[in-house]
Amino acid sequence: MSLAHPAMKQQPTGLRPVDLPAGPYGVPDIMLHGLNHAKKNRIVAHPLQYSEEHYEKNKHQLDEVMLRNLQGIHAPLRLQMERNIASKFQRLPGLTSSNVLYDTLTGKDETIDFEDIFNDPANCEKIGQPHVLMEKRLNIL
Repeated sequence: MSLAHPAMKQQPTGLRPVDLPAGPYGVPDIMLHGLNHAKKNRIVAHPLQYSEEHYEKNKHQLDEVMLRNLQGIHAPLRLQMERNIASKFQRLPGLTSSNVLYDTLTGKDETIDFEDIFNDPANCEKIGQPHVLMEKRLNIL
């Protein structure tokens, strides 16, 4: 009896054909259906586009498969549990959180991203009353 392991190479599942309703002359009526409808149902423009959009997710899946094959099922489960716990740690409202533990567990501490240079606007310091900000975070207000 052999256990099935997930595939190491991820297959793209985001390919969808464009299917706009045709007008009376066989051409889609853009004035009736608009451009947004065509954008939602578009196919991938380049073979690497889907891969680049889902890079982080695919990397974590590949790492979990390799850990499972090398060390057993406990290793990816423990790492996933540690990531989940580390993602919940935050500082008080008004102060930025560095997320050092979460970045270390995900491997993000080894890369330089947009947020590292220009800071994430969502984590900017806010001047305000800490009690009110905390009550707003806890949905009390």
